[in-house]
Parts: sequence; structure tokens; C-alpha cells
Amino acid sequence: MDELVKLVVEKTGISEEMAEKAVAVVLEYIKEKLPDSIAGRLDDILEGGLDAGDLMKGLGGLFGG
Repeated sequence: MDELVKLVVEKTGISEEMAEKAVAVVLEYIKEKLPDSIAGRLDDILEGGLDAGDLMKGLGGLFGG
């Protein structure tokens, strides 16, 4: 998540504190829209513990892929 916060700070010029709040709100919104099995893996990806390709495989199952 730190990398995402840093990117928001760089792209928008807002403070790190505000970027952290913004990222947290957006991630919570995304998690609410995803199935629980996928939403839980999002945290792992943001912490570097899971490859994004693994998440995409899980999402593929949602769409018949």
C-alpha cells in the first residue's frame, strides 16, 4: 500500500496523510464490490505477498475464464 500512497502523492501533490486516507477509502470501496475470496487477496497483493497474476486468475473464474 505504501507504493500506492507514494504514487498518489507524486501524481496529485497532496500530503502523504491525505493520500493514505484516499487510498484507504478507494481500496475499501473496491473490496466491497469484489467477492470475499478475491477481496481478501487484495491486501496480500498490496503487501507484496501475492502476485497480481494470481488475483487475475481468480477474477477470470468470475467471468467464465
